[in-house]
Amino acid sequence: MPRFLGLLGLALVLCATFVWLGRWQLGVAESTAQRDAVAAARSQAPAELTTLLRPHEPFRGDLSSRPFVATGHYVAQGQLLVPGRRLEGRTGLWVLTPFVLDRGGATLPVVRGFVPDADSAGPPPQGTVTIQGGLAPGESPSPDPVPPGQIGSVDLSLLVNTWPGDLYNAFGFVESQTPATASGPTPVPTPLGDTGVQWRNAAYAVQWWVFAAFTLWMWGRMVRDETRRVRAEAATVTAGEPGDKEPVAAGDNGGRDDA
Repeated sequence: MPRFLGLLGLALVLCATFVWLGRWQLGVAESTAQRDAVAAARSQAPAELTTLLRPHEPFRGDLSSRPFVATGHYVAQGQLLVPGRRLEGRTGLWVLTPFVLDRGGATLPVVRGFVPDADSAGPPPQGTVTIQGGLAPGESPSPDPVPPGQIGSVDLSLLVNTWPGDLYNAFGFVESQTPATASGPTPVPTPLGDTGVQWRNAAYAVQWWVFAAFTLWMWGRMVRDETRRVRAEAATVTAGEPGDKEPVAAGDNGGRDDA
């Protein structure tokens, strides 16, 4: 059946395309490019924040985990706690404090550190300080209710309506500051961007591979159905052909009876 050979060629081309698309989606799921961008960002020397980002400017992917330095002062009145955070196997809270830069006067939300409970947060240091740390994009809103003085996530869309003045579309993790403080929250290392498997893209990869298998299955089904049809037609033709004549009984053919 020559036409099925042509369909087989088309099916193989489609399968190869679907397999390639699945591998591409898996590459997206593994976020190779993002890991490379984060690694490149971390390898750079700390830069003045105002040279990296402007207030309200969209957060670029290459800024994730980017080391920065900024000089300004904390605003104790706006400090919030972010519950449900972990550090070195412990569960506690992040201490999120507005940091107003001397240059430009805009506010950067910063995680001053980790505390095991709300009573351990304490006020931020007063006066001018220079902080150094890493940048991160804002987090998604949290649906969980929290008590006063806390925020479910570092939701910048909520902070921009809570804290006065211009706000950077990013937040920072304070890894060190000058002058240093003798006590305070435990610094939180700047986390990597989301470099694990993106399950949605992984599902897309599996979907493309299912399409490839389905294409071959459909070709096999068509060949099977056509083979059955041809055999059925052949059987019908064979059953309809005239067969050997039935033998005629003696005497019926006008033969002479010699008895």
